[in-house]
Amino acid sequence: MRSSSTRLLSLFFLTALAGCSTAAAITKPDPRDPFEPMNRALFDFNETIDDAIGRPLVHGYVAVTPLFVRTGVSNFYGNIKYPSTLVNDALQGKFSDAGVDLLRLTINTTLGLGGFLDVATGIGIARHDEDFGQTLGKWGVPEGPYILLPGIGPYTLLEGIGTVVDRNVELGSKIKDTSTRWEVWAGDKFDKRYRLSLVDRVVKRSGDPYTFVRNSYLRRRHYQTMDGNVPPEEVEFDVDAEDISDPATSPANARPR
Repeated sequence: MRSSSTRLLSLFFLTALAGCSTAAAITKPDPRDPFEPMNRALFDFNETIDDAIGRPLVHGYVAVTPLFVRTGVSNFYGNIKYPSTLVNDALQGKFSDAGVDLLRLTINTTLGLGGFLDVATGIGIARHDEDFGQTLGKWGVPEGPYILLPGIGPYTLLEGIGTVVDRNVELGSKIKDTSTRWEVWAGDKFDKRYRLSLVDRVVKRSGDPYTFVRNSYLRRRHYQTMDGNVPPEEVEFDVDAEDISDPATSPANARPR
């Protein structure tokens, strides 16, 4: 699936607007979320930990690290996970995409200094976004219930299973030293938290952050599984540039208002 960063960013965080603005929408049970009481408790727990540890660490990282370095780090972690995209291309019968992704991985790993530089995009080689959860979805396996994991975040049962498979394909799993392998895993999670910080304000301003995140996450997964072939109303939203920005440019250490 060819990624469109603007559409996916809007989709991931803004697709729940219609469902989060009223009390009726907040309290209405969602069949995709049968464990909502437990999930809400875990969401509050994760937010407490994030306020105490995650956000301060991200703000410190932004304060002392130039943007080009942060971009390179994100590129690096994207590159070490990219073999799973290649494998899932093939499992979905997208052999042309698999060939392109093999070329992309090779170029970025070699000419891109281990993936720190995204040389492939610069020369017009498309990036795709596939994982085993999407593959199972294309094979007709239901997503299963929405669940929150302590200290990690949202998953569906299907994506959780898929993640286990994907990690065994990623380059990080091939690191022999156990401590180094866990350090790479932790670094990837921190980089993901940094990238999510770009839209903290959007989530904080929603009427019900839990419902907002859940609906945005589930709709994003649907968008990915369907290769973007969804109704236009599912992805077209007005995005306020003040709400989606680098934390380094936000006032008050980028804390959401």
